[in-house]
Amino acid sequence: MDIQQGLSLIAVAILIGLTAFFVASEFAIVKIRSTQLEPHLEAGKRSAKYAKRVTTHLDEYLSACQLGITITALGIGRLAEPTFEQMLHPFFEGVVPPAMVTTLAVVVSFSFATFLHVVIGELAPKTIAIQRAEQVTLLIARPLVWFYRLLYPFIWVLNGSARILIRLLGFKPMSEHEVTHSEEELRLIISDSYKGGEINQSEFKYVSKIFDFDNRLAKEIMVPRTEISAVSIEDSLDDNLAIMREEKFTRYPVVNGDKDNILGIVNVREVLTDIVSPAITEEIKLENYIRPVINVIESIPVNDLLVEMQKKQTHMAILFDEYGGTAGLITAEDIIEEIVGEIRDEFDVEEDPLIRTINEDHYLLDGKTLISDVNKLLHVELNEDEVDTIGGWVLTEKYDIEVGETMIFNDYAFTVKAFDGHQIKLVEVLKRSDEQDIEDHFQAYGTS
Repeated sequence: MDIQQGLSLIAVAILIGLTAFFVASEFAIVKIRSTQLEPHLEAGKRSAKYAKRVTTHLDEYLSACQLGITITALGIGRLAEPTFEQMLHPFFEGVVPPAMVTTLAVVVSFSFATFLHVVIGELAPKTIAIQRAEQVTLLIARPLVWFYRLLYPFIWVLNGSARILIRLLGFKPMSEHEVTHSEEELRLIISDSYKGGEINQSEFKYVSKIFDFDNRLAKEIMVPRTEISAVSIEDSLDDNLAIMREEKFTRYPVVNGDKDNILGIVNVREVLTDIVSPAITEEIKLENYIRPVINVIESIPVNDLLVEMQKKQTHMAILFDEYGGTAGLITAEDIIEEIVGEIRDEFDVEEDPLIRTINEDHYLLDGKTLISDVNKLLHVELNEDEVDTIGGWVLTEKYDIEVGETMIFNDYAFTVKAFDGHQIKLVEVLKRSDEQDIEDHFQAYGTS
């Protein structure tokens, strides 16, 4: 090996190293999130300032990386193949026919140069940059900024030309819009993070529920009018205390006549505190404890209602329908449960979940189960334009349905198992294999 070949090998090694630098830079600055740099910025790391500049001017610095990769690749192609060919030529002389020596040396040298370029210059740094994006970005940011400044005129010309071209093709340059993730993309990212062990099951569940929470309407989670426990301004204090003793809630709507005329809410603690207080000598009247209550349309989004309840510092809201009548009520606890799940205290009666799984493709649904939840569970498309609950859907499809009757939708049989007054209390859902199996199954269940 002569001095010229040695210098060429050194130059090839440097070019492969520079290729690895630019490839790692490209993947790292795309992979890293700006929030990962905040702790380093707060700690005063100078490299973090360069990294922040790179990640906030992504278009320019990706162009710098691409220019660097192109230059080094051209240099490797110019030096590596002829250098390796000269070094291999003597080894093939006398081993293969003279006519094939040059051809074989060129093929082997080209293959070896390509192998080094792809493996060392691209694949290895790409993998490292993806797995260690934060560390790599902090390491490469300063020299990448210097390279960008050094070749700024060329990068500016190339970027400008590229912007003109992509505008002609109908696309927007990266610098003209913010790179964001859609809700569906975020759901997939969270799901992948959970599967990869980056977040636990509780974190995955809470974040998923927040997405659903944002789409919920108040009427979907309210206590319906028929189930509201209220006290009346017209009844005696003893009668109202009897209701409070039986129901064991903290707050009650106060009605004047019927539930369409709600005066406000009363806090049981305030009433009982004065009853047992020796300082209170005058007659205790319920109207003295009534506090204002929020009245909102039942179609208000839950997140908007929560903001309003926080602003008014109240734990309960009354929902009215389009005709002005009381549709139901909703509490702060109802809203919080949409994110964290069921919250029970020492007075809560144990209730069956809205959806009970008997076995695969066999469920018992509470009549108040939302149609949207049923659609997700069964992967069907029940119409939810007119009603919100599975009980309401069944009655909409067949208003005179009776206990034990079955309705077929797609591959599922819906059987009414119980009524509570005029409200469907329980619906059984079973995926049918064929008509005879379904008939045999429901005959075995009877009409209880």
